Amino acid sequence: MSKRIHFIGIGGIGMSGIAQLCLKKGYKVSGSDINESDSTQNLARLGADIHIGHSRECIKDKDLIVYSSAITSENCELDEAIRKKIAVVKRAELLASLMDKQTVIAVTGAHGKTTTSSLAAHLLNEANLSPTIAVGGIVNNISNNAKLGLGKYFVAEADESDGSFLFYKPDYSIITNIDYEHLDFYQTFENVREAFKKFILNTQKDGCVFWCFDDKELYNIIKDIKKRNISFGLDEKADIYASNIKFDSFSSQFDVFYKNKFVDKFGLSIAGRHNISNSLSVIALGLELKLDEGLIKKALKSFSGAKRRFQVEYNQDDILVINDYAHHPTEIRATIETAKRLNKKRLVVVFQPHRYTRMKYLLEKFSKSFFDADYLFITDIYSAGETKIDGVDVANLYNIMNKFAKPQTRFADRNMLVTEVLNFVQKGDLLLFLGAGDINKICYGLVRELKRKSKV
Repeated sequence: MSKRIHFIGIGGIGMSGIAQLCLKKGYKVSGSDINESDSTQNLARLGADIHIGHSRECIKDKDLIVYSSAITSENCELDEAIRKKIAVVKRAELLASLMDKQTVIAVTGAHGKTTTSSLAAHLLNEANLSPTIAVGGIVNNISNNAKLGLGKYFVAEADESDGSFLFYKPDYSIITNIDYEHLDFYQTFENVREAFKKFILNTQKDGCVFWCFDDKELYNIIKDIKKRNISFGLDEKADIYASNIKFDSFSSQFDVFYKNKFVDKFGLSIAGRHNISNSLSVIALGLELKLDEGLIKKALKSFSGAKRRFQVEYNQDDILVINDYAHHPTEIRATIETAKRLNKKRLVVVFQPHRYTRMKYLLEKFSKSFFDADYLFITDIYSAGETKIDGVDVANLYNIMNKFAKPQTRFADRNMLVTEVLNFVQKGDLLLFLGAGDINKICYGLVRELKRKSKV
């Protein structure tokens, strides 16, 4: 591989993780991004040459340019690299090259892949297998999204959003689900199906595919593919399934059956039925790798999740604030269902839509995702760099929601959101912040105000 690597958009969660791995492998790493962030500051501490803002000068004397789907052809650095005939690769291509000669565990799916890949990484860490890790979120147990290990295993989150997960040739593939997502790229759902089918076929001949039995789309795809596979889910027809599920606040307990034989009772220290289902894929992986069952149980119990995945930010004065990355209708429904089990007086959801294209394609599905909430605050769409689409606005969702009796819905300008929610909150409330944009900053701002008020 080239020695001097430049990352365009290095602050992104996926890009920053790969940049860390390259630094630790001894490459000279530079990168640019529009804004400074925790990620860029951390990379600078590790020795990366960081530039805030994009400039053609940034790629001077570089051997390889790396970019993600967030970077368009209009970017001056990418344009200059192409003009100068410097080698240019997508983020996933570089990650695939880092996987060379490793035993790869790749986790993909429309939802749940960050938590599932984080749990798989944690399991291998607990087994002292020293895996290399590259996931799309901060793994709380290691306070990072990447780690260069000494062992043979490489755990990676495989991003399907732009089709780049097809660069990977995993030994073990975990697929959590398929959904109507990223249609701005795929255009049709049939193209989504075909991409996942190719990903399954990319799994090594002697490898194994772990797939969710409860997902009808996955079932219909995999039944026609001759690949060794293990199904997981909450249905007793799955190869590995959970039964006798019991919830206790943020944790759960359940019996695990594999090939219709009782394995053991397991406990998971993160909330949600969807997380129980996804954890079964990691249990199955552990059994496939012949790890001790007691060690697998211990890993599930000690796993503390990933950042911004149902993360408690404040819990005092009888007010609970939870921050979650959910931004697709399916994720929103699952997260709200999990929140309702906490039995607070009122469930107040604060939602920031993410991308105009997602709102355009999934407006009707969004309108049916919030029914279990008591109150809903909607704020402006986070564009994620997209150009505004005529006729697509947060008002589309707001107007539909106001036709329903529940939840009561309000619109709040992003700059006024903290003030409006602060004036609305009552003792006994659960405030659930949802979105993949910068809604977390609003959440942190509200928490600061709640802490200030509690000291008065």
